[in-house]
Amino acid sequence: MPYITPVPRDEATGLLKEQYDAAESATGYIPNYLKVFSHRPEVYQAWQTLLTSIRTNMTLRRYELVTLAAARRLQGTYCMLAHGNVLLKKGEVDEVQLTEIATNYQQAGLTEEEVAIMAFAEKVIAASGSITQADVDSLRSFGLTDAEVLDITLAATARSFFSKTIDALNAEPDGVYAGLQTDVRLALTVGRTFDTLGTAGE
Repeated sequence: MPYITPVPRDEATGLLKEQYDAAESATGYIPNYLKVFSHRPEVYQAWQTLLTSIRTNMTLRRYELVTLAAARRLQGTYCMLAHGNVLLKKGEVDEVQLTEIATNYQQAGLTEEEVAIMAFAEKVIAASGSITQADVDSLRSFGLTDAEVLDITLAATARSFFSKTIDALNAEPDGVYAGLQTDVRLALTVGRTFDTLGTAGE
């Protein structure tokens, strides 16, 4: 259970009701992360706008790999489960490779460019002040533009805001992730652990 009490579905009005309705229409349930933001729906709306502006400039695969690298370093289990699941559902990876990415992305059959991108994103989270020109030049060596380096940086730093917010307030992963293979789910559990995942409608 989250550490703060979410606004109940039947008490939601205005923007929050719109967000609850949109979530239910898209997924069939209200995600626990959205419930955590329920007291400040305008902040969640601003987050959605920011995220859309970042993702628009990246391929789905690159965005998700950067997000996994950042979430892994942040020890954000919820984000690892959610974004790992996206890669699976979009057919970008299979269960074996996803498990390998979650545990040791350097040895997960990714391209050298993808490994470099994930390493950069991880360093952004771990110690952004330690990044040097050489780190950026390493990405440029794969043909990445300055704009693309910025995109990777933005995706990582944005993840810090979201993962830390939902993790600090104990937003539990949604029940849909209980359907992941056990070894995959365990590999994606990098921070808080949950004995059971709630049902999708909770």
